[in-house]
Amino acid sequence: MTDEVGTVTGDLTLEPQHSAAGDVILRVQYTGADEWYTVSGAHLKVDPGDPEAIAKAEEDLLARF
Repeated sequence: MTDEVGTVTGDLTLEPQHSAAGDVILRVQYTGADEWYTVSGAHLKVDPGDPEAIAKAEEDLLARF
């Protein structure tokens, strides 16, 4: 499920992303497409100055979805 377009199925690519503010999200796209969508419920807040926390949050989101 995505925030922008609802359910997506098929051949998908997942990508974690983080911002300078410490937001870590998981994005999804149809493999080979240009558009990325935010996975619903896949948002964590971490200390932006802690690279280990960012990496752990990215791993956690990928494992959850």
